Amino acid sequence: MSFRSPIKHCRNCGASVVYRVPDDGDTRERAVCPACDTIHYENPLNVVGTVPYWGDRVLLCKRNIEPRWGKWTLPAGFMELGETAAEGAARETLEEAGAQIEMEGLITVLSVPRVSQVHLYFLARLLSDRFDPGHETIEARLFTEDEIPWDELAFKTVKETLERFFEDRRKGSFGVHNVDIT
Repeated sequence: MSFRSPIKHCRNCGASVVYRVPDDGDTRERAVCPACDTIHYENPLNVVGTVPYWGDRVLLCKRNIEPRWGKWTLPAGFMELGETAAEGAARETLEEAGAQIEMEGLITVLSVPRVSQVHLYFLARLLSDRFDPGHETIEARLFTEDEIPWDELAFKTVKETLERFFEDRRKGSFGVHNVDIT
């Protein structure tokens, strides 16, 4: 699959870029500045989130923003510059659900090449069953596996992560799952 970069001008000198394979041994077409030879690399965006749990229930948030307004999701969002993946996941959980958590290990790494994203979800033990959802969330609620509105989940990455969480929970041990979403 080929993606055309939206870069039009060099971030270094402002000249118009051209698209070509750089002369440095690279094999991919990049945005290259003919004026200052700067090569502009673009990389996937990281989405970070948590699977917050309280006993046998997980916390889901009903989205108050597009895309997928009104659908249920795990608390997650784009990782910010200068933060670790775990810090970003904890921040998103606080922002979206108003939930206090104790971070645990990574549970899923989901590659979504169609939109050039990588999603990273961490297990997170809830420290309370009280929530104060932020403006991006209509409602934050705990669900058992049987209560989850599976047909109303916002994203495939959320469904895959929840399925892995409950499978691992039944086995009694959690691993890291690498999943490609096509």
